[in-house]
Amino acid sequence: MKPNIHPRYQKVAFHDTSAVQYFVIGSTIHTDRTVTLDGVSYPYVAIDISSASHPFYTGKQKAVGKDGRIAQFNRRFKGLGARK
Repeated sequence: MKPNIHPRYQKVAFHDTSAVQYFVIGSTIHTDRTVTLDGVSYPYVAIDISSASHPFYTGKQKAVGKDGRIAQFNRRFKGLGARK
């Protein structure tokens, strides 16, 4: 590999602000902010949503029953067919 062309890969603390949970994950993101977790200092990145707070992953998402495209077409154009 060529030297000095790759971004620095390091452990980063991502903070889900809506669920108040931290995830320490390897990343190449650059930030000047730091946070100390379990006695170790990590670069800090705040995020709005993650698997800890997203409705799909928490089971709070409502399933919306959608008809297929053919059913939608037939409902929309019902009664507009060719007349004999």
